[in-house]
Formats: sequence, structure tokens, C-alpha cells
Amino acid sequence: MQRLTFDKPIPELLRGAIVALGNFDGFHLGHQAVVGRAVQRGAHERRPVIVATFDPHPVRHFRPDAPPFRLTSLDQRERLFGQAGADAMLVFRFDAALASTTAEEFVADLLAKRIGAAGVVTGEDFTFGYKRGGNAEVLRELGAAHGIKAEVVAPVVLDGEPVSSSRIRDALTAADPRTATHLLTRPFAIEGAVIHGNKRGRTLGWPTANVELGPYQRPAYGVYAVRVRLDDGSEHDGVANLGTRPMFNPPRELLEAVLFDFDGDLYGRTIEIALHHYLRPEAKFDGLDALKAQMDADAAEARQLLSPSP
Repeated sequence: MQRLTFDKPIPELLRGAIVALGNFDGFHLGHQAVVGRAVQRGAHERRPVIVATFDPHPVRHFRPDAPPFRLTSLDQRERLFGQAGADAMLVFRFDAALASTTAEEFVADLLAKRIGAAGVVTGEDFTFGYKRGGNAEVLRELGAAHGIKAEVVAPVVLDGEPVSSSRIRDALTAADPRTATHLLTRPFAIEGAVIHGNKRGRTLGWPTANVELGPYQRPAYGVYAVRVRLDDGSEHDGVANLGTRPMFNPPRELLEAVLFDFDGDLYGRTIEIALHHYLRPEAKFDGLDALKAQMDADAAEARQLLSPSP
């Protein structure tokens, strides 16, 4: 799996590729259908497959003050695209120059000339070019003029509604990780480097691995049963607090995870914390003893929820 940008020419072995084109933030069921179709075409036509995504997200470019909303980092998307069968991920840097590129220029210069695409697969709602001047039909017409066969994949409908990133964000903010998992086909996960905290968890008998939320969508604050993937590929069940820690001052927004049956130094290592079950909201307790008792209860509940079904 290669990560490509336009800083360097597209490798010759990847020219003539089938390109799955979209934002793909979250890589949910709908996105998987688009990339899956590109992979299918690539296998049938004996061509490589490139998944093209945008960074930063166009919304961040046009609305820089928008609250955090990302569902996946570029590193997470690269892994997911590779697992789906793609050969490379191409990152379009969304800046003023790309925002001012017309639909015609996007197809003729970027897709045809610089990528050398033989085919493009998108979702029905994909738009591109200056002031969203291009859509699926425009892409089909412009692509044909440059030898690119464009194809559109219909939305995936689940529970009577199209699967979308907005539905996933709504589920996360409603403390409903189960629905988010249903739409994503995997739990929503936050990835980041473990930073130093104030060591209070250690004094309570529950040392935590602390990760900042960064640009990720903020799920409902509270306590979650989680599964943590380390940078060595190992996975560990655990329990985590996501929020501002109302027991302590000053407030600091963090994702603090306790890994069950793990004893090691995680500082500076990159981990991925997947939210499996929502246990309860954040709360303020009458002293550290009450907090520790609740943490013990949270851990016991998390272990039960994460244990394999008999």
C-alpha cells in the first residue's frame, strides 16, 4: 500500500488505474461500496486501484472554525483502504488552488494527465471543482472526453436511511456507539500518541494511557468499554474516560484508557482506542474513594461486555 501526493509523479506502475474518488472520512458502508466496486473493476480489467481522498477535509478549508468532526485520520484511512484491496492512497491537498480548480481542469489535468486514470468510481452525491461545478453526470461526460470511464455507485441504505458520515456523528454524540459501529462495520476509534498526564490514575490503582482528541469528532463525554490496539499490533480490552474529568482541576479534555492485564510503558507510542460500549456519563464523586469504587465497577462492567459470548 503506497501513499501518494502530487509532490511527486504518479509511479508508472500505477498509471492507468481505476480511481475511487471521494472524501471517504470514516470509510463507512457507503464508502466501502464505492471502493469495493473500484477494486472489482481493477481485478476484472487487470488494473491497479487508487483510492483518492482529500486532506484537509473541504469543510475545514471553507469553515476553518468548524468544531472537530473527523472520523478517521489519514493513517487510519490508509490501513482501511489497503484492507479493502486498494494498491495506493492518493491524498489531494485541499487548499485554495484546488478549491479554485474548475471541474473541467480537475478531470483534464488531475485525473487524466497527472494520474493517468483509466476509470473513476464515485458515490452519487460526490461533487468536485470550483463552486461544486462538477457532479456524477459531469464527471461521466468530461471523463469520456479524456478516455476515462466514470461509474457511480448508489448509496447504501440501512434501517431505511442512506448510510452517511452525518448519521455516524449523530450516533456518537448521542452516546450510541453501537449504531456507529453498525454503520462503520467496526467501532469508531481514536488514534494518537500517548502523552503524560498528572498520574492520578496510577495513585488510584488504574494507570491510564492518555490521548488528545485532536481533530476527531467528539463523542458523548463519559466512560466506555474499549479495545486498544498498540503499535505492535496487539490488542487489549480496557475501559476509558472521554471528557474533561470533572473531579479534577483545571478541566482538560482527554481520552484516558486503562488497559486490562497490561503492564508496560506506552508514553510516546501511537495507540488506537476503539469505543465499543457506552457505560455512563462523566460524574463528580464525593471524594477519591467513591471515584475508585466507581472505576472498579466500570472496569468490571467493561470486562463483562467485552468478553466473548459463550
